[in-house]
Parts: sequence; C-alpha cells; structure tokens
Amino acid sequence: MLSFDDRVVETDVLIVGSGPAGAAAALFLSTLGVPNIMITKYRWTANTPRAHITNQRTMEIFRDLGIEDQVLAEATPHAMIGDTVFCTSLAGDELGRILTWGNHPTRHADYELASPSMNCDIPQTYLEPILVKNATVRGTHTRFSTEYLSHTQHSDHVAVRVADRLLGVEYTIVAKYLIGADGARSQVAADIDLPMQGRMDIAGSMNITFKADMGDLVRERPSVLYWVVQPGSNIGGIGAGLVRMVRPWNEWLIVWGYDIDGPPPEVTDESATQIVRNLVGVPDLAVEITGKSLWGNNEQFATRLHTGRVFCAGDAVHRHPPSNGLGSNTSIQDSYNLAWKIAAVLSGTAGPALLETYSAERAPVAEQIVRRANKSSREFGRLFEALGIDKAETPQEMAALIESRKDNTPAGAAKRRAISEAMAIKNYEFNAHGVELGQCYVSSAVVADGSERPASTRDPELYYEPSTFPGVRLPHAWVGDSSSKHSTHDLAPYGQFTLFTGTTGDRWITVAEKVGEQLGINIKTVVIGPGNHYTDLYFDWADLRGVAEDGAVLVRPDKHIGWRSPVMPADPETALIESLSVILSRGSHT
Repeated sequence: MLSFDDRVVETDVLIVGSGPAGAAAALFLSTLGVPNIMITKYRWTANTPRAHITNQRTMEIFRDLGIEDQVLAEATPHAMIGDTVFCTSLAGDELGRILTWGNHPTRHADYELASPSMNCDIPQTYLEPILVKNATVRGTHTRFSTEYLSHTQHSDHVAVRVADRLLGVEYTIVAKYLIGADGARSQVAADIDLPMQGRMDIAGSMNITFKADMGDLVRERPSVLYWVVQPGSNIGGIGAGLVRMVRPWNEWLIVWGYDIDGPPPEVTDESATQIVRNLVGVPDLAVEITGKSLWGNNEQFATRLHTGRVFCAGDAVHRHPPSNGLGSNTSIQDSYNLAWKIAAVLSGTAGPALLETYSAERAPVAEQIVRRANKSSREFGRLFEALGIDKAETPQEMAALIESRKDNTPAGAAKRRAISEAMAIKNYEFNAHGVELGQCYVSSAVVADGSERPASTRDPELYYEPSTFPGVRLPHAWVGDSSSKHSTHDLAPYGQFTLFTGTTGDRWITVAEKVGEQLGINIKTVVIGPGNHYTDLYFDWADLRGVAEDGAVLVRPDKHIGWRSPVMPADPETALIESLSVILSRGSHT
C-alpha cells in the first residue's frame, strides 16, 4: 500500500513517458531553457529494439539540436539498410528485392537534394538513452520508477499525482503544462478523454529477439528488413513474416503474426527458436533467444491532441503498425512542434492561443500516418494474390504456387508480371519520401499569402516537392562562401524566427531588428547573395525561395514557413509585425 507525502514539487512542464516523444520533448524544452521534469514508471529506457528507421526529417531535428553525430555513431548508416528482400526464407528462394529508403540510384538524388541529413537505422534501445542523456545534461529532471496516477486541471496549472515505485510514496507535481507521452495505451489521453477514431488490436503479432551469426546470408544484400512469405505469414502480423536486423549481422528481431481473435499463443524458447529457424531457412541454426513478447496492431488516431493545459504526443495520439517507419519519427516531430510553442507562451512572447495550433497542425499528420501505415501493411495482400497463394489451403499447395512463378508458360509469365507490379506497390511503404517530408500545416500560426500550394508534378506520397508555401517545411539548399558551406536549415536554429531574403532585400535586417525589439523576440535575418556572408552556392536557393530577391521568407522555430512576402512591401515593418502577431497569437499591433 502506498503511503502519502504532502510535499509538492513544482515545474513548468511535466512530461509523462521517456520514449521518443517524451524524451524528445524534454530535450527540446531544456534546450529552450524551460524547466521540466520527465517521469517514467520504468527503471530505464526501452529494453527492446522497437522503433528503428529514422528518417531525414528527424535527423534534421537531431542536427538542429546538436546530437546528429551522437545518433550516427550508434546507427547503421543509410547505405547499409536499403536492399529490402522478399523471400521464402533468408536461405531460400528470393521473390525479389526493392532498393528502399532512397537507396535506389534514381531516388537517391531526391533524398540528397531534399535534406542536409540522410536517414539511418538506430534501434530504440540505442536512441532513447541519447535523448534522455542530452535532455538531462541540459536541465531536465529525469525520474525513473515514477508512475503517473492522475491529474487535476486548474486555471493556471495542472496538479499531477505520481507514485515513486521504489519508495512506495505518492506525491504531487504542480506544472503549468502536462505532456502525456505515455504510449499507445496512454492513461493521460484517457484521463482527458481525447476523441479517437479507429480500433485497437486489429491483428496479433509476436516479437522474438535473438542473436545468430547470419552474415553469410545477408552480406551481399545488406538491409534492415527481410520479408518472408511462407505458410502462416498472412495470419495476423504486419503483412508478412519479418526478419529485421538490429545490429549487423548478429542481432535480430522477428515479427510473426497470430490470430488475435483466438487464444494468445504461448511462446517458449523452444517454439521461438523453431520460428526463427523456419524464417531463416536453416534447420540447425545456432540461436540465442533474448526476448519474446506479444502485441496488437492498431489503427487509431486522436482528432484532437490536447485539452486545456494537458497535451498528448507520440503513440498516445497515433497508434499503428511499424510499416513505413513512421512511429518514432512522428512522435519526435510532435514534440518539436509543441515545445517551442510552450516556450513562447511561458516567456510571454506568444499568447495562449498559439497552443491551440498544436492540435490543428499535428492531428492531420496523426491521421495521415495511421492510415498510411495500415494501408502499407494491407498492401502485402497484393503480393499474396500475385503469387496465387491468398487462398492456398495447405503448405504444399502454397509452395507449389510459389514455385510456379518460374514456369516457362504464358501463365508463368503472367504471374511474374503480377509479382513485379505487386512489388512496385511496396514503394509506398519503403520510399514514401513525400509522406516523410511533405507535411503542410494549416493553422493560425501560419499566415496565408493568397497563393495556392504548387501542384505536385509527381506522386505526392512518393516524392517530396520543395517550396516555401506557407505551412511547409523550409527547403534545404547549400549556401556559404569559399571557406564554409551550410544548409539553409543550419541558418534557422530552433528557438527563434529566421527571415531569409536576398541582396536587394537587405532593408529587412533593420526591419527585423525593430520588430524583434517591439515584440520582445529574436529574429535572425539571413541575406543570401554575392557580396554577403552567404552565397547561393549552386543557385538552388534562387529556384526554391518562391519570392523575389527583395522578398522575404519567415521561418518559424520548427523550420516550417510561417509567412512570406513576394516582394519588398511599401511598409515592411508593419507587414512583418502583423504577420508575427498573428503567428504568435499576439492580437493586433497596427
């Protein structure tokens, strides 16, 4: 029985959960100088690999926060994660491969041009300690073995009851804001009754982590994902059997499905070893089982992400299978959106209504990625149909139908074409560059300029189209001089607004200084052009900026475009102050 402690701890922000969303929120807030406490009921960070694909948008954020090198030091690099294989087992027949995560030569340029940072693979067990360490070093009070129990909202604070699980003592933390980053079964989200759409536990999966030396099977086709089609692989799960690399090439994770409507399977070391050997295709493979767990696939998202002073982020508001590798990335990006807004409101430089834009901007993203991940999982059905095995009744029939793709017959040729078409569909899971980078916010924190977003010339899910349309992410371009080279992203650091202009727009420098002084905020002006500190090295920025040389592009702290002026207006000071006042919910300053 827990005892009670009348002492009260105070902070500006309390974060529940130390996963990607929670630890990132703590890191961002501490970087911005906001006092915060992060609690988790667990003794330490993630004990299973879980999330792993880390996309370019997230790597840009890590670059911005100064931890990109730490992440890369622990990650499997971009070039080693892309030869995604579809097979009957790792040692068996290959059905085909897809070069993924931008590794195909025709896609690699898209990824190189889009960002200063490349994607990589870092298991959650390696990423979380980096986030927690840096947050703590920068000021977060991190409390393990501390469980959230309940909260009560007041007009100017949230009183949160927590339990120290080691001492068996309850106490209260009073915070100005509460962030629930406590996972897919979030108690915080339940307590504020966030509206949810969709269902939980639509399919059953098991994770089996193990060690085995499989370098000889994969060294010539390096990847993080090896998809296995064999009897049982279309039951539950995430579309097919999966052998996932955790560390090259001796630490692995298997995902295998089960019927969630039946009794949960009992997974022993012996049965887990047999599943591993079946999917690898080596009957006597030396296997060390290191972990086993069951979990449910979800298809659920929140349509509002906060109530009053309580916000939720990460899996608490978007619950989906790991397809597309969107989970931890979206979670970290939630917190990146939220933290600067909380900091601005706490400092008095923004009105409280700015916090309403968190739901307006991130709830559509939550819906998009939940729908995309589940659609990707279901698209494996196209491959089963192409092979003709979707209705196979016995393992022998399935094997014969898979083998028939080799037939030197018109039917064999038709099956091969169908397999090729089904494999191409999987680009929407593994090369969805537009989904990863193409998010466009619509809210009161974005000032529309009367234009329409440029129409995509290619598939918007597969391809990212850079622009400076208000609401989109700042385009990347290399700028600098003979001795230095910087991304435009490097020139717009977190925690401040940045105004980009050209040589004939240098008047914006004094305008930004005056407006910054009047609003009490820091506005950095970047002039790009010959004779300035930053030159448009490859002439890419001129193509991307979307405004005249004397126009301006205002970038928010989270590197999304807040406003732009196509040319120098007659009264630039008024134009800038009005736009910032709208973005920051400051009311009229005219």
